[in-house]
Amino acid sequence: MINKILAIFEKQAFGVCAWWGKKLGIAAHRVRLSFIYLSFITLGSPIIIYLVMAFILENKHYFKPTRRRRTIWEL
Repeated sequence: MINKILAIFEKQAFGVCAWWGKKLGIAAHRVRLSFIYLSFITLGSPIIIYLVMAFILENKHYFKPTRRRRTIWEL
């Protein structure tokens, strides 16, 4: 039961770090450590940035511009 809860939490909470790690080509745990260190140094302001990024990543289909398919008559 606890393992299921931890798996769900890690998937949701660490998805941002894994996404950044994949985009930057570095390990996700290094991105997590940098967020932790920055949070201590700057008194928690990266946590707000992290939450905004998590919200955008969760709802990214709303932020992408929609492409309208062209019909044969518009060519």
